[in-house]
Amino acid sequence: MPTRGIFDAERFVTSEAVEIELPAASLPLRMVSGLVDLLVVALLVVLLVLLLPTELFLRDAALGQAFVIVLMALVMAGLPIALETLTRGRTVGKLVLGLRTVREDTGPIGLRHATIRALVGTVELWLTLGGLALLVAVTNEKARRLGDLLAGTYVVRDRVRLRLAEGPTMPEALAPWARQADIGVLPDALVVAVRQFLQRSGRLMPEARARTGAELYAAILPRVAPPPPPQAPPEEVLAAVLAERRRRDERRLDRDDALRARVLPETS
Repeated sequence: MPTRGIFDAERFVTSEAVEIELPAASLPLRMVSGLVDLLVVALLVVLLVLLLPTELFLRDAALGQAFVIVLMALVMAGLPIALETLTRGRTVGKLVLGLRTVREDTGPIGLRHATIRALVGTVELWLTLGGLALLVAVTNEKARRLGDLLAGTYVVRDRVRLRLAEGPTMPEALAPWARQADIGVLPDALVVAVRQFLQRSGRLMPEARARTGAELYAAILPRVAPPPPPQAPPEEVLAAVLAERRRRDERRLDRDDALRARVLPETS
């Protein structure tokens, strides 16, 4: 049964799950984020104790015990669940450091994910003083703690300085065809998927590389006329289309700059 990629206006996902990836947060960043959250919780607890009538709890031991239990439940589970649900994966520490919790498919988390992470966190973060979370996090490349593994989430760096990689070069054999071809509008998500595939193709398994290249080739083909030479490798066709598209964009920008220089007066 053939596999087909999924394409929509926002993303292109092949059957090999080749998609735009968000960089995972490192373990030191996650630890600093956790310390910031702990500091915020400590300040809130101190403020709460100062505002509440403590003499009332001193006179009634049962009421004092109930208050402590409720406070621990709110600190260990209630507050993290509320924050991560309402902010789609952020806490105060994550907001300060530019981090965010997402699903494994990079989508925003919901109440279920936040609840699982918080309940598991009461054991691995609070009862073991973070020892269990640290032990699990160092065993995987995304620094996921046990709560992340059970909830199907991980923490990403939400503020990342992107560096544009050099675009694909034009294959000499396909240059005459590409210069004469009519290249239609290519959705941004498809262009990004093709660019990422060409950059990573050397690191893919041969079967996955061939399948993903064929899927992207099939998505590009209806937007190009006339079709490429029959024997042209799909990867070279993809590279030729992107290279020619970039060449045409650069020429258009050069024409716009030249026209602007003629029409607009020079400013000192």
